[in-house]
Amino acid sequence: MRHSIKLSIIALLVAATTPLQAEQAVRADIATAPPAVEPHSWRGELTSAPNQILTLGMAHLSGLSDRLSRADLEPLIEKLRSFAPNIITYEGISGEQCALLSANPAIYVDVASQYCNDTAEAERATGMDVAAARVAIETTLANWPADPSPAQRRHLASLFYAANDRPSAYVQWLQLPESERHAGDGVDDVLLRLMTRTGRMNESYEVAAVVAARLGLNRVYPIDDHSADGAIPQADMAALESALQALWSQPINAANRAADAQQLDRIGHGGSALDYFRWLNDPATLRNAMDADHHAAVRAAQDPLIVRRYIGWWETRNLRMVANIRAAMTAQPGARVLNIVGASHKPYFDAYLGMMVDSDIVDAAAALR
Repeated sequence: MRHSIKLSIIALLVAATTPLQAEQAVRADIATAPPAVEPHSWRGELTSAPNQILTLGMAHLSGLSDRLSRADLEPLIEKLRSFAPNIITYEGISGEQCALLSANPAIYVDVASQYCNDTAEAERATGMDVAAARVAIETTLANWPADPSPAQRRHLASLFYAANDRPSAYVQWLQLPESERHAGDGVDDVLLRLMTRTGRMNESYEVAAVVAARLGLNRVYPIDDHSADGAIPQADMAALESALQALWSQPINAANRAADAQQLDRIGHGGSALDYFRWLNDPATLRNAMDADHHAAVRAAQDPLIVRRYIGWWETRNLRMVANIRAAMTAQPGARVLNIVGASHKPYFDAYLGMMVDSDIVDAAAALR
């Protein structure tokens, strides 16, 4: 009887309050508990070394081409090379996911057009679609010689091109002698132009692929995920954009933008690009960025349920990205892993990867000293 009366009171409260207040009223009656098992606590019981994971938070270089040159990136590249990773990931979408996004434009509205390359030219050059190219890549690498010929490297570059993994094609291209960087063996004129890299910079090529090539690696791994973009109903997008504009107009965002501009202005005036990336990966900088964005969304009083969908999308995207990293290192236990990703992802990567059995998180600030 008492239990039924209690439930009736809760039902009345729910009917008389706003959706958020109703949720809080019900939640107050639910007991919470810590996880029964915390797998990361088993890490010390591993019989071999865990993976060492360094996540470098980046400002996207495409927006900094007027501030930085490729030569400015050399000290950063050398720091990352000295970490000696044997797995390097980049913020790009795999060919398989691009096929999924392209096949479902009503769910993933304009996503493929924003983040995926058209593979028609690559398929004409190689005779392979994404699925066939992926199989050919794995077969080729399973039988890859210790000293591949230039023709083998050109052919592998063309396979990565067909699989919509152009940064990995660039890894192969950079390991060719200058005299061997020409068309042939599946490399067409389009891929040849792409590999010259004379346009706007992109950290997937200018950092991830360059470090991989200097270490003699065969590929880099695309780990971005935009399938989470289908998690928010299209009917909510206008309200979400309005709520986010209000969120991002807070004074802390203006202060953070001013601090970023100040750090960029120091490059060439007593500071370097490496100093800028040290600042960007400093825990205090990362906390300030989160306080102005995702943490601010948690505290939002205006349109709280809409903004919570923003958090849901962001956490889903990062969870799926981290799952892609976990998959990449599964075949190489004890790997040194370098993730090159936008700085706003780094706190989530470190938090999620740090919960796993097989992942020691490397201090990025210390790695860049």
